[in-house]
Amino acid sequence: MLELSAELESRDLDKERLSASELEELIGQRDYKEFLNPRNELYRTRNMKEHPPSRTEAIQLMAKEPNLIRRPVVIRGSHMVLGFEEEAYKKLLK
Repeated sequence: MLELSAELESRDLDKERLSASELEELIGQRDYKEFLNPRNELYRTRNMKEHPPSRTEAIQLMAKEPNLIRRPVVIRGSHMVLGFEEEAYKKLLK
């Protein structure tokens, strides 16, 4: 089994939330809907899959409710992986 290691900078979003401007910068030109956590209760109760909020509303909701953000968010250079995806991590570390 291949073992990978990397030094990570971690941020506890429950204690130190991302602001709307930080989320704007993080999302950039990407599809903001990819950042929404489909396992989150708010996502499910508001049926965001079928009726996604606007980008502005989604960013405001994620700033207020950090569990709505799909995690972990792993960034290396200009590459980003959302959620736990082992294969994507391997590519990121190459």
